[in-house]
Amino acid sequence: MTVVGHVAGLFRYPVKSMRAERLDGVEVSWQGLVGDRRWAFVRESQVDSGFPWLTIRERPEMALYRPRFAEPDRPDGSQTLVRTPSGDELDVADPTLANELSPGVRVIKQNRGVFDTMPLSLLTTQTLTSLGRLVGAELTAVRFRPNIVVEANDGDFPEDSWVGRTLRLGALRMRVDQRDQRCVMTTIDPETLHRNPAVLRAITQHRDTRLGVYGSTVEPGRVTVGDPVELES
Repeated sequence: MTVVGHVAGLFRYPVKSMRAERLDGVEVSWQGLVGDRRWAFVRESQVDSGFPWLTIRERPEMALYRPRFAEPDRPDGSQTLVRTPSGDELDVADPTLANELSPGVRVIKQNRGVFDTMPLSLLTTQTLTSLGRLVGAELTAVRFRPNIVVEANDGDFPEDSWVGRTLRLGALRMRVDQRDQRCVMTTIDPETLHRNPAVLRAITQHRDTRLGVYGSTVEPGRVTVGDPVELES
């Protein structure tokens, strides 16, 4: 084992494309963080397409909706509530919420999680800093919607070198499978909804449109902020 950093942040997204929950610790199963992306809104007109989800790309205001589990210690069996920008709190399955988001959408639940590619995503603070220098702006992790943020010991974009390797983070063992290909969602600041095309332009020109990494569970377990991140031999 080689210690390559420590866990600096953990984020769960109960509803796809809505605001993240910042966690101090979380159980990670074969399907990713317990409770992550269990709900998603589907555009009826796009059901037969390869990407039927309503996301920040189509409706940036989704980033302002705050989901939470009524019983945070057992999210898979808990009621999921969503606080709207106006301050109302609705059950995620309440038709009022779907109608508010967009006409012609409905919510679905997927116990295995609604993931675009893989159930775990990881980003380092060094990558955020390096990309921020290219863009000329301070960038936050939530813009890129990772599950795990790692403060690495050294290097620029250090997670690139972990692809094909296994990491131990607390009790979790995670295989780093591939680099994360990015899209126009990275141009939207989830706090202000301000668009900055320079972010995706820099990722495209300097990073082959890839930033951060995707992974999958090798051994389920609990991860806590502050845990060492170890690279297996």
